[in-house]
Amino acid sequence: MVPANTPNSETNDIVEFLAEDEKKDLLRLLTAGSVDDGKSTLIGRLLHDSKRLYDDQLDALERDSKRVGNAGDEIDYALLMDGLKAEREQGITIDVAYRYFSTSKRKFIIADTPGHEQYTRNMVTGASTANLAIVLIDARKGVITQTKRHSFIISLLGIKHVIVAINKMDLENYSETVFNSIRDDYLNFTTRLNIPDIQFVPLSALKGDNIVDRGTNMDWYSGPSIMTHLETIPITADRNFVDFRFPVQSVSRPNLDYRGFAGRVASGIIRVGEEIVALPSGKSSMVKSIESMGKFVDYAFPPQSIMLTLEDEIDVSRGDMLVRTNNQPHARRHFEAMMVWMDGDVLDKSKQFHLKQTTQKVKARVDEIRYKVDVNTLKRSDSDDLELNQIGRCVITVSRPLLFDSYRKNRQTGSFILIDPLTHNTSAVGMIIDRVDAEKLPSRIVSDTATQTDRSMVSPEDRIESYAQAPMTYWITGLHASGKNEIGYRLEKYLFDQGKKVVVLDGNRLRSGLNKELGHDKVDRDENLRRVAEMVKVLNDQGLVVIAIFISPDKDTRLQVKDIIGTDRYKEIFIDTSIEICKQRDKKQLYKQAESGLLKHFPGVDVQYEVGLPELTITNLTSVKISELI
Repeated sequence: MVPANTPNSETNDIVEFLAEDEKKDLLRLLTAGSVDDGKSTLIGRLLHDSKRLYDDQLDALERDSKRVGNAGDEIDYALLMDGLKAEREQGITIDVAYRYFSTSKRKFIIADTPGHEQYTRNMVTGASTANLAIVLIDARKGVITQTKRHSFIISLLGIKHVIVAINKMDLENYSETVFNSIRDDYLNFTTRLNIPDIQFVPLSALKGDNIVDRGTNMDWYSGPSIMTHLETIPITADRNFVDFRFPVQSVSRPNLDYRGFAGRVASGIIRVGEEIVALPSGKSSMVKSIESMGKFVDYAFPPQSIMLTLEDEIDVSRGDMLVRTNNQPHARRHFEAMMVWMDGDVLDKSKQFHLKQTTQKVKARVDEIRYKVDVNTLKRSDSDDLELNQIGRCVITVSRPLLFDSYRKNRQTGSFILIDPLTHNTSAVGMIIDRVDAEKLPSRIVSDTATQTDRSMVSPEDRIESYAQAPMTYWITGLHASGKNEIGYRLEKYLFDQGKKVVVLDGNRLRSGLNKELGHDKVDRDENLRRVAEMVKVLNDQGLVVIAIFISPDKDTRLQVKDIIGTDRYKEIFIDTSIEICKQRDKKQLYKQAESGLLKHFPGVDVQYEVGLPELTITNLTSVKISELI
């Protein structure tokens, strides 16, 4: 069945109609507001008055309005959007409902989002891809808490265009004074937000005033209707056409002579013959061809899905990104982001997540919550956790460098989601603010032992009796090439000869295995030592003697290691060898590499070694008696 008054329906030229429709640009919009503000009614009225409904839809709407409608004798246009049975029964929208329609000027995808506070995460989902937001305000209630909440989220998600639809003006006698008062209240709140384009429209969704047609009840309003706004508002400039970012989705290799890279252009424009660089490898080449919709083209732009080939055979795989040589994103493991928490479980900073951004997927953790935002007042407060629907500024660390831009600069490469690896639920959505220097990040050493329980049927006393030894950790620390390994392995041999059950944890071996993904900046060094401390504690709990050989230059970090292992089980031995002698003993020439700038975060060069208060200090390796270390 053909929709009423469909363009070109008289000619019956479907092919021509579809070709013309394909040329129209697409506007993604959402409706937001409190419950019963009239969001669903507005959209239903928009579809009805623009004659975008089928005859059978109109008939069903009239029947349903009489049966379950909430508009009295009027047609309940909200039923067009409240498609879920639960929503119809409750008279509220609990999920995001999407509708597509087009006019002679533009195509639209509308997301009707929930109004209730407990469904804020659903509203975030609907807003994530929107170009424009319609914020509905009940003329009887004015600007309320949920209005502020949704406006803050709209600003946070970088939606640049907002239509403030002051609805139910028919219940306020179409008062211009009421309209002006609400407009002033809203503007007073949004002065602290980043929304560059705000338009105000007084309307009655139920009666149809200022939806598609202007109407005659509010002659004092001289602006356009909602539909006129939607059809004419410019959105082309909202996309980033400067910074070329092409996250590789897949690699096509049908034969040895062809290697194509498929994906969607996130931002920027790319042309055949231009030089690009593949990240993270850093290898460069020239664009040989671009294919879109089965045709070869000279250039591509967002959001086109394309197949791209290069002049040179370089290694590129899913998760890599093609960019211009002189215009590259950040490649960092640490960054700040605003996060909307979407999980029913409270954020646990000790938990590891999967982070999905463009086509990249990495392991991630939340290092710090710098503050939590009260979306009603925009006030910031300190917090150690985030609960469902709460928003906070957080510091994130990922397992390998992430390729990103700030969200303000590029929504596509500046956004991400956190996924719970056990439940596979989306725990949070995030908008990246900026990179973070590792030196400014908090320590990750602290252990939460309160929730740990010992279920072993072998008691610590039984182990001590069986092994004829008390568990102990000898933490041997000092600069690189100071002689730590020499002392550590001599101590191991001495204890072994005494019949002790002893194990050595060598920093070099753990760095090349268990902790190979960690770098050497302070945050990663602290995380390395946190893992080591937890491992040592487990080994001590099994009754073993542990010799841990680690540079561990930060004295506060060593104190935290001591707290995890246990003061009564920890003995710190400092190898006090001068930096000059260490350089002479350095067979790997690491000091020279650090002094030349090839190595960063190297203790003794650009990282200070802090001595602290060790239980034992060794200044002469040749004269030390191993038995005296016990």
